[in-house]
Amino acid sequence: MDRRHFLQMGVAGVVATTVNKVALAAIPDAVTTDNAMTAPLLMPNTGRPYRPVATLNGWSLPWRMKNNIKEFHLIAEPVKREIAPGMVANLWGYNGQSPGPTIEVVEGDMVRIYVTNKLPEHTSIHWHGQRLPNGMDGVSGLTQASIKPGQTYMYEFEARRAGTFMYHPHADEMTQMAMGMMGSWITHPKDPKFMAVDRDYVFLLNAYDIEPGSYLPKTNTMLNFNLWTFNSRVFPGISPIVAKQGEKLRVRVGNLTMTNHPIHLHGHEFEVTGTDGGWVPKTARWPEVTTDIAVGQMRAVEFIANELGDWAFHCHKSHHTMNAMGHDFPNMIGVSQKGLANTFSKLVPDYMPMGKTGMSEMTEMSEMMDMPLPENTLPMMMGKGQFGNLEMGGMFTTLKVRKELAKNDFKDPGDYQHPKNSVAKQVANDLPPVERVDAPMPESGIEINVRKPMDHMNH
Repeated sequence: MDRRHFLQMGVAGVVATTVNKVALAAIPDAVTTDNAMTAPLLMPNTGRPYRPVATLNGWSLPWRMKNNIKEFHLIAEPVKREIAPGMVANLWGYNGQSPGPTIEVVEGDMVRIYVTNKLPEHTSIHWHGQRLPNGMDGVSGLTQASIKPGQTYMYEFEARRAGTFMYHPHADEMTQMAMGMMGSWITHPKDPKFMAVDRDYVFLLNAYDIEPGSYLPKTNTMLNFNLWTFNSRVFPGISPIVAKQGEKLRVRVGNLTMTNHPIHLHGHEFEVTGTDGGWVPKTARWPEVTTDIAVGQMRAVEFIANELGDWAFHCHKSHHTMNAMGHDFPNMIGVSQKGLANTFSKLVPDYMPMGKTGMSEMTEMSEMMDMPLPENTLPMMMGKGQFGNLEMGGMFTTLKVRKELAKNDFKDPGDYQHPKNSVAKQVANDLPPVERVDAPMPESGIEINVRKPMDHMNH
């Protein structure tokens, strides 16, 4: 990536109690950006060669070489992240974004990372999955003192094992990760031809609980999140995964949420070729269309993008493909609300009954009339395709396979143009109209729904 895409930010005035003044003067500039689109590949111009990754709705951090050591500079700081057009969240992250920039190195590289803390509290960085000296593991209180506000710490170790890793704090972890502090780390093989693919993507699964109309996540939420994201973005704000027909793709996914995610691809089969522990031997692989990624795990899947079209790629937990989701609404399917609606509309002119035929009627109603939402809030189901509403959100994007696509072109190629007579369509039928009958009330005339009490955390 060209440095013109970034804002150069110096480190003047940073207090570094653990780095002497000579070292402080030698700290590399911190490169930052707030652009939420998938950035161009950062091609290596120093050090060992490698095939770079594309970070979905993210970017890779530039480095400098000093005495054969790759030096990076991470800034832990408050950031503003566009979750999708129409909503911005006040998060914590690195170098202007959440998640922070991807760090790319090569197996055998000596790596030095400077970490400057611009947060209002102490922090640290744990290099998730790495083989390294114990004192570089980043667990505050156990392997190091915490990094106080204004301090800069230095981590240095050899990238011993090729694979996909993550970084995140190990200090006030529940708060800081709930605020968005995390990033991806790729260690490429020494041999660029080993496990070579044409396009290599990476992103993290993370989740937030942001009340409608607010900007700040709740940090004590354990399960009832309302925004499930790919790299802190929700559909339709997530960039597509693009490929030229016949190309071999790798998609690396790390999970730093508090639950598992069955990630599902339409139209193709893939193999899981990498885990947190390394590459999966060919004899241990099998074809799949869904892989379940547990908390703290990483999975790399590979496939040939040989089927033209716009294919869905998403978490298969249906409530993870919705935005601004509430959890305390009753199920109103099949319940006539005509009388109730007439009564309420006299008191509240804008009252609108919803849910008799399903959740999607919310999308239809919002198109017919102006349905006001709280400021900085996304509709629960959104996104349009060439055939109408997609009624999706959250952890959803598309794999767009095209006959022609430039080698390093990651831009959205637009809607797929289907060949003639290759789209499902309506046909005439002689069936009678569907008649729906409401379920009869019990003889007593009273229906009671009993719900067992939950524990104090709504688990």
